[in-house]
Amino acid sequence: MEERLFRDAMGKFATGITIVSIHDHGNNIGMTVNAFMSISLNPKLIAISIDERASMYHKLKQTEKFGVSILSEEQKDYSMIFARQKEKDRDIPFFNQDGVPVLENALATLSCKVKEKVKAGDHLIYIAEVTDLAVREGSPVLYFDGNYRKIEKK
Repeated sequence: MEERLFRDAMGKFATGITIVSIHDHGNNIGMTVNAFMSISLNPKLIAISIDERASMYHKLKQTEKFGVSILSEEQKDYSMIFARQKEKDRDIPFFNQDGVPVLENALATLSCKVKEKVKAGDHLIYIAEVTDLAVREGSPVLYFDGNYRKIEKK
């Protein structure tokens, strides 16, 4: 099976968009991640999957804590900036939540402590416990079939 066909098939699954972020030598850095899921309620576990070619791959491997910001539809540009699809044209408003950077005005922000790392093909899956979170109202930015989408409101 061709890689392009597989990628196209996976693109048929609509996902939300998150920014995974860490502190790196006094700077807040992040990357766009749509491979995110809830794993367990007790304990509260999530998983993210990171490509070994990602710019943050090696830095994330060295940390035991990271933040996850679930983006609102107003934050689509952040997804593009952190995915390097668009030049950074403004300061990114992070704040500290339980020792990790997360984005202001995200729909939800999670502070996470790494519990397990699992190598899976060309990705590393992080299973992490949520140590703190915040939630706000709004609509998510979605990704489907290679494009950003919005939820149609009736």
